[in-house]
Amino acid sequence: MRSERVIVVGAGVGGLVAALELAARGLEVVLVERAAKPGGKMREARIGDDRIDVGPTVLTMRWVFDELFERVGATFDEAVGLRPVEILARHAWSETERLDLFPQIERTADAVGSLAGAREARGYRLFCEQARRIYDTLERPFLRASRPGPLDLVRSAGWRGMADLWSIQPFSPMQRALGRYFEDPRLRQLFGRYATYVGSSPFSAPATLMLIAHVEREGVWLVEGGMQRVADALARLAEERGARLRYRSEASEVISERGRAKGVVLSTGERIEADAVVVNADPAALAEGRFGLAAKRAVARVSPSRRSLSALTWAFTAEAEGFPLLRHSIFFSRDSRSEFEDLFERARMPADPTVYVCAQDREGSDRSRPPGPERLFCLVNAPARGDAHPFTHSEIERCTERMFARLAGCGLKVDRSPTETRVTTPTDFDRLFPATGGALYGTVSHGWRASFRRPGARTRLPGLYLAGGSTHPGAGVPMAALSGRMAAAAILSDLASTARSRTTATSGGTSTP
Repeated sequence: MRSERVIVVGAGVGGLVAALELAARGLEVVLVERAAKPGGKMREARIGDDRIDVGPTVLTMRWVFDELFERVGATFDEAVGLRPVEILARHAWSETERLDLFPQIERTADAVGSLAGAREARGYRLFCEQARRIYDTLERPFLRASRPGPLDLVRSAGWRGMADLWSIQPFSPMQRALGRYFEDPRLRQLFGRYATYVGSSPFSAPATLMLIAHVEREGVWLVEGGMQRVADALARLAEERGARLRYRSEASEVISERGRAKGVVLSTGERIEADAVVVNADPAALAEGRFGLAAKRAVARVSPSRRSLSALTWAFTAEAEGFPLLRHSIFFSRDSRSEFEDLFERARMPADPTVYVCAQDREGSDRSRPPGPERLFCLVNAPARGDAHPFTHSEIERCTERMFARLAGCGLKVDRSPTETRVTTPTDFDRLFPATGGALYGTVSHGWRASFRRPGARTRLPGLYLAGGSTHPGAGVPMAALSGRMAAAAILSDLASTARSRTTATSGGTSTP
């Protein structure tokens, strides 16, 4: 049994995975979390007796969790109940313009053809080929690698792989690349929306983000009982493997001794020493000094201009009629370019927003749902200005009216009680995730260099590591899990290297030839 101790700060998915991996390898792991339960951005709200997911709502790339659980001697299927969706999402532009996406390429191609014609159906098939090619090209050298740079990708690909790297259009903006496959502006708007999955604009994000379309086609999974069950399963397994999880314990400072992280100080004044520290928080919180001066110097400052999107969300129960909701439905703005100009250039709420609705009592199919009030979660994108722009009651009401007007324009009528609605603004997200302004995806993915600017697991302060969706490889539940895995791997490697150095030293402090 190894004697090294690691402190993990934050019980988001990245922190939980790091704690689990390290505990399973025999290290002493103490995880401290200021909230009362695990999950981080994987949150749920209570509306009366109902629980509603108000963070991530589905699971993709389940292989990440299958591999993780297998490595620690468990089975993901047994720990978390999963159901694949039959329809990925339903999209609407008006009462008569609708399009469903399916995991099967040909089913979606038929639906695209019915909406926009045979040429667009052919374009969709070509788009799918390109999305798969991008994913295959980047999975191992980027998604699974520890913070690679552009040259690392080139070296990994070799001369034979250079054509593959060039073919994934790393320098082309996403919206421009989509024009090669779709003439219909509705389809460019729909598939450009994948840029928002990482809090970015399709007019500025690189075309490589088209790989998200391939990820969705590989499988979208619903979690029995809500996404909180994933966090609960990770926390339970980490404890079974020996980690100690302390909730309602807030870390206020990373201890540094002789140029190395050596533990944390809690807000109560308690000092916990360790050989390494993992911080599962947005790096902006460290850069602003929320974890002390040593941690502040360990990471680069994030300019507010480089923040990803935030959101304005509503969680409530209501009667919904007039539109055949699925578990996931998207109601598109009439003017995509204006919407993103509002968000990024004018830094304001869109005048006509795209609305995402998660109907959590419905399946990913057209099977009927029992009548009565249902759990609904609605989201519109927002600029990450929550630290500088508090949302007033009147502003929230205006946004609410615009949101419901967009739904009504597509035929959806919702009868809800405002007193039983849980609204979360960028200001609220900034309080939950300090120093972010409410940004939910770390730094914005605009330009081909953006993905290489995300911090990796290691920081400038030896012994201090990062995990979470704001670090490499990026935003989203599976990406955050991969970041935790990378943090654990870096710690194991570095501690092993330190141990080897100690064993080669002689008692007099001199070395032998």
